[in-house]
Amino acid sequence: MTEILILVLLILISIIAAIYAVLTKKTINAVIASGVISLMASIIFLLVAAPDVAMTEATIGAGLTTVVFLYALKHVKGGEDD
Repeated sequence: MTEILILVLLILISIIAAIYAVLTKKTINAVIASGVISLMASIIFLLVAAPDVAMTEATIGAGLTTVVFLYALKHVKGGEDD
């Protein structure tokens, strides 16, 4: 029962982060929200007994992709909102 509640909570956090990523005006906030979504997905994979997929998602999805996006944002000239 507790595991189901944790899964529901993680899914709700993912949905809220996805909505925030779409609606936010600042690109950096959208990138961070995307990283949160990937991190929640990796925790969900871990809870449903898929540790190999969880490690891959955490490493590539939450880690590497977020870092690459933040690096690219640093080197791209932004507008007033960025």
